[in-house]
Amino acid sequence: MVHKYTQGLIIDGITYNIPMVSIQRTLDFLEKYAERTEDGDIHIESIGIYKNYTISIGTIDDPVLYDKLMDHITDCENRFHHVSLPDASKQFDFYGYFSSIKDEVEKVFDNGAKYKGLSWKMTSKKPFKTP
Repeated sequence: MVHKYTQGLIIDGITYNIPMVSIQRTLDFLEKYAERTEDGDIHIESIGIYKNYTISIGTIDDPVLYDKLMDHITDCENRFHHVSLPDASKQFDFYGYFSSIKDEVEKVFDNGAKYKGLSWKMTSKKPFKTP
């Protein structure tokens, strides 16, 4: 079977053809409670496991595309987003919110600036796996 390489992200059905640098994934357990007894044993009741991501983007040369993406990921009215992400053998449909959005100026021009190093965290709204 031949697999097609794709670049970029699909956020809320909009395809952004952008240079991906990194997609880091953490699988975080969230506990309803975790208590240690006097004998040192731990008792845990899990809510589930969450797939959370950190996305890092390379330099986007098109300032209109950059502004469109930045407006989308910083939308204050629509805090939850659907993102299609690669999993090991399929696409994973992420649904959650974005935070810790950051970038830095690479060059300053008379009509604006070119940014680099755009990254943000994506925190899942619900667990992908429950007990």
